[in-house]
Amino acid sequence: MPLLKTRDPSIETVSAWSVFFIFLRLGFISFGGPVAHLGYFREEFVHRRRWLGDRSYTDLVALCQFLPGPASSQVGLALGLSRAGYSGALAAWLGFTLPSAIILMLFAIGISTWGDAIPAGVLEGLKIAAVAVVAQAVWGMGRSLCTDALRVSLMAATTCVVLAWPGAGGQVGMISAAGLAGLFLFRPAQELAHETLIISIRRRTGAVFLAIFFIFLMTLPMLVQLWPTSQALAMTDVFYRAGSLVFGGGHVILPLLQAEVVSNGWVANDTFLAGYGAAQAVPGPLFTFAAFLGASMTTPFNSWLGGTLCLVAIFAPSFLIVAGALPFWEQLRTNLRMRAALIGVNAAVVGLLLAALYDPVWTSAIHRPADFGLALVALVALIFWRIPPWLVVLGSGLGGWLLHIAT
Repeated sequence: MPLLKTRDPSIETVSAWSVFFIFLRLGFISFGGPVAHLGYFREEFVHRRRWLGDRSYTDLVALCQFLPGPASSQVGLALGLSRAGYSGALAAWLGFTLPSAIILMLFAIGISTWGDAIPAGVLEGLKIAAVAVVAQAVWGMGRSLCTDALRVSLMAATTCVVLAWPGAGGQVGMISAAGLAGLFLFRPAQELAHETLIISIRRRTGAVFLAIFFIFLMTLPMLVQLWPTSQALAMTDVFYRAGSLVFGGGHVILPLLQAEVVSNGWVANDTFLAGYGAAQAVPGPLFTFAAFLGASMTTPFNSWLGGTLCLVAIFAPSFLIVAGALPFWEQLRTNLRMRAALIGVNAAVVGLLLAALYDPVWTSAIHRPADFGLALVALVALIFWRIPPWLVVLGSGLGGWLLHIAT
């Protein structure tokens, strides 16, 4: 039974293998970030394959943007679930995620193995590209999510607090506080009529998925305390929490992961930023940055297993949250208090990203006027010239190399 029903009763389920190959093709060509990914999905599944109607697709996107996690990947999971059940959800995730995950793991292995062979200045250029990419994210998210004085003030307060008290605890605390503040500060308007999503997952089943999600979120830190010498368990905890607490898009994983991965000494800060810059140059979801980090770590197992562990851990919450929330979506979307809290959370997310733009991104990449100039050119290219991010990243790597030669 399909998860979503459209007005066309002739639409039938497909095999999980078909779902896999459809999403694998999208995984190779989907450059441009989550907004572009949703555009690719709309063209593929609404217009070309007619898996669902435009209104149903818009509703599905609204749900996934409402929930924590990577919106485009969650939309893909739901589409796979609608066509081939749980195996279809897994197939959609694998197809869309594998291309960028493999590329980034190979890049991580290349840095650790042949780092000295990479031309001097290229990694510095990638770090500078990260400055431009995060600045663009702050600019775009700020314009859409911080539209009045209250939201701007909440954003600024979050930035100041997180810079004064760095670490994952301060970040999660500010997101929680902003959600609580949103209950009292904001009054969202009632939404207009919409097309109802007809869902085959029972509410009881959805509640089980949500319970599993929260059980992992609560128990993993306790298990780390019980077995502090298990790095694999600690990595699972860090990446599961990051995947559970990210609102506002993949860029927000930057401060959450940096606070844990770099401070724990698992990955050097320069490698972290170089990998984040490289993640902008590959297709597919930005969350595959986790595969780069896992492959870069010194662990009891090899780079491929480390990358796979971190990749699965960061995406696992997405499946549990989407499958758990779908049966309750109609109730959630009409709950004004829930939407008011989300307004506060979104403003805090922009502040969180702004703090990360300063530290570690800016402080680690911009050391001289030439670095600032290259970052400014990259930012203008992204925002005003609308050059694809992967081209800007490659250009920044070349620019870093040329600056090194010139000096």
